[in-house]
Amino acid sequence: MTINLAAADELLSTTRAVRKRLDFKRPVPREAIMECVALSQQAPTASNGQTWRWVIVDDVKKRKQLADLYREAAGSMLADARAAAAANGEVQTARVYGSAEYLAEHLHEVPVHVIPCLVGRPYPGFEGAFFASIYPAVWSFQLALRARGLGTVLTTLLMMKEKEAAELLGIPADVTQCGLLPVAYTLGTDFKPAQRPSADSITHWNAW
Repeated sequence: MTINLAAADELLSTTRAVRKRLDFKRPVPREAIMECVALSQQAPTASNGQTWRWVIVDDVKKRKQLADLYREAAGSMLADARAAAAANGEVQTARVYGSAEYLAEHLHEVPVHVIPCLVGRPYPGFEGAFFASIYPAVWSFQLALRARGLGTVLTTLLMMKEKEAAELLGIPADVTQCGLLPVAYTLGTDFKPAQRPSADSITHWNAW
């Protein structure tokens, strides 16, 4: 198979963290979500363990309860961070925190909440290795969404309320929640690459 390099590069460079451009009104078919989950299963995982699990929430009442937990976890942190960034003249950072505030305020309206999980609990000191088994699959899931006109953003605030979310959704105690992805069709599809420093400026060959 010959991969269309231009199309692949566009997908990789325009899959953005979508918060303000999520369409709250348009339903998301379960079939589309399941296609993306199936594609995520092709991602690499530690020791080929394939311990990924996905909890998909489209129930209105449960989405509201998850959103309430999310806002409790956030508290004033997002607003405080936005204000601090603005005071320091960090315009782009302030804008990002502002969009995060917007998402928190409207999270209950997002038609699908997706919680990626791993079977097991992280060992102290090896948390990075543990979570490395899910995030490649999460990124594959996000790319698959983008290709279908859907958008999302990986959020982690709900992990501060993991116990409460587990009780709400019946998630077993030996399963670790690894984030929350709000999923919706996007308002427009004209996403562009973000401004980033040159690759040379962040790369070291053979030594730091």
